[in-house]
Amino acid sequence: CCVHAAMTVRESGRDAVMVNCNPETVSTDYDTSDRLYFEPLTLDDVLLEALRRGHEVEEIQRATNIDPWFLRRFRELALDPEAPFRGLERTYLAVDTCAAEFEAETPYYYSAWERPGASSEVRRGSRPSVMILGSGPNRIGQGIEFDYCCVHAAMTVRASGRDAVMVNCNPETVSTDYDTSDRLYFEPLTHDDVLAIVEQERPEGVIVQFGGQTPLRLAAGLEAAGVPLLGTGVDAIDLAEDRGRFSALLGRIGCAAPPYATAHSHDEALACAPGVGFPLLVRPSYVLGGRAMEIVYSIDGLADYLRRVGGDGREVFLDRFMENATEVDVDAICDGTDVWIGGIMQHVEEAGIHSGDSACVLPPHSLQGEILDEIRRHTLDIALALGVVGLLNVQYAVSADERVFVIEANPRASRTVPFVSKATGVPLAKVACRVMLGEKLAEMDLPVELDGSSHVSVKEAVLPFDRFTGSDVLLGPEMRSTGEVMGIADDFPAAFAKAQAAAGAHLPQGGTVFVTVTDSDKLAAVGIAAQLHDLGLTIVATRGTARAIARMGIPVERLNKLGEGSPHVVDWIERGDVALVINTPTGTAARSDGYEIRGAAIARGIPCITTISGGMAAARAIAAARIGRPPVHSLQEIHHRGREAITSRTPLRGGV
Repeated sequence: CCVHAAMTVRESGRDAVMVNCNPETVSTDYDTSDRLYFEPLTLDDVLLEALRRGHEVEEIQRATNIDPWFLRRFRELALDPEAPFRGLERTYLAVDTCAAEFEAETPYYYSAWERPGASSEVRRGSRPSVMILGSGPNRIGQGIEFDYCCVHAAMTVRASGRDAVMVNCNPETVSTDYDTSDRLYFEPLTHDDVLAIVEQERPEGVIVQFGGQTPLRLAAGLEAAGVPLLGTGVDAIDLAEDRGRFSALLGRIGCAAPPYATAHSHDEALACAPGVGFPLLVRPSYVLGGRAMEIVYSIDGLADYLRRVGGDGREVFLDRFMENATEVDVDAICDGTDVWIGGIMQHVEEAGIHSGDSACVLPPHSLQGEILDEIRRHTLDIALALGVVGLLNVQYAVSADERVFVIEANPRASRTVPFVSKATGVPLAKVACRVMLGEKLAEMDLPVELDGSSHVSVKEAVLPFDRFTGSDVLLGPEMRSTGEVMGIADDFPAAFAKAQAAAGAHLPQGGTVFVTVTDSDKLAAVGIAAQLHDLGLTIVATRGTARAIARMGIPVERLNKLGEGSPHVVDWIERGDVALVINTPTGTAARSDGYEIRGAAIARGIPCITTISGGMAAARAIAAARIGRPPVHSLQEIHHRGREAITSRTPLRGGV
């Protein structure tokens, strides 16, 4: 809406002035408006812009009822933005956490501008300091998982005999607690503000790896200003993020990646799409985090997508979408010489779903040993080729014919680090921080990977759709979840059932199960239906799936698809007649049906499984629940049991 408003304003002969602080939107593109202000949209910003455009104080006062005295101060600021700071120096003052009743000793600081010669209230000793940049405000895509890493980094820095200096502006985090760091600066995570703190602290180094994308975007500017960055260098970060450079690196080290192309116009995109192959993951280059990415299955679908997103003349990325592939996440640590793999996680959801929205299991429950060995080799090669010092997350896709493809690599903390740490008992962020401070992996007593002999852990996403009636429930490359839960048990079915229950999707012990699957999944779906029928559940399915189930002598009732008219599956779900949904769609129409089904299921609080492996796990979990409730163990018990079953192992070395 904002983009179209700007277009209309410009067409009327007026200048369109956009105010937005989100660089991941089309409204902040260079050619959307005549002038763009990267500012939070607050009343102060609106007042300043109105005064810059020549609106009188009296006019604004009538519209806002703000006292003219304040408006005149705003006018002075609008005419000369530097006026309030001219002749002043930045200092740091302590937050009075004791309300002036007695002297506060809490090391919380904020910046102020004072006359020259004013003293800073920062109190520090003689120990060297290390600055840790936090993640700022919590939001979808950048949540508390990164704050977990920052807190563990602060603990590790303090244990090394250095002062931990935290920079974060979010008081709702553990990293801003009074006893987490030696000094805390409540400051925005911007280039200028961080540089000012560096000038105050003169740290041994700055850590940008643990706070997610917010501090990572500051890395290049900080390095250019001469700030020492600990861990992975800026060039390695760029190498991983630059599409062309990373693809060339994968080619040099012998790693396969899905076919891709970069087009510079809509016509070029249509011309090169057949060479990449359908289905395609397509997105404009000027968006981040999976925004505006879609799956298209034909030239007509691609043309329709390009018409909707606009922006002809700018880059468009096209990647082969690997349908029916299994996605794998790997969290590893590299010290520049050796690589230690913290955990290999198999996604339960299909490839193409954002990793933050997909359930995953550690250790993998169905991948063969040869595939896991190949994933380990690729992770080692990528870490050393990038020059990683610290954490590395690599995402893979394993195709139906068991070929391994690299999707992307991120030389930073990932949102799965807390999950892997709790599943294995090894604090990955602390180990990575020790590496960034100069220690070597070979000197640490690190265990082997979790092999499933002691326990299995499942992470499940918590989605907010039931809180927002009528919200878009599509799952895809753009993250939607607002949290996650974890289930631990002796086997995958029980752990999966625990995770589902924790996420609010309790698997049924009776009732009706709706099944509709793609043709390639029908044989496996028959096995799931047979197991659920034997457990006493009633099976209903769409025509093709029902036919496959009935051929094996399993009682099944046929339901209409959405396009076949009522009564169809959504009618049944909305009436409360379905207790579980198993739906694995393929193709545009089937995916559209699947989204409608999932939306109806979520609205009713009904579990909805979208992969065959998830359906198998659900059936096994329901069967396991018949045996009895799984025992409850503390993490300490589980980790102790795991350590008794394993021995230490030397990290992987280059060339191995």
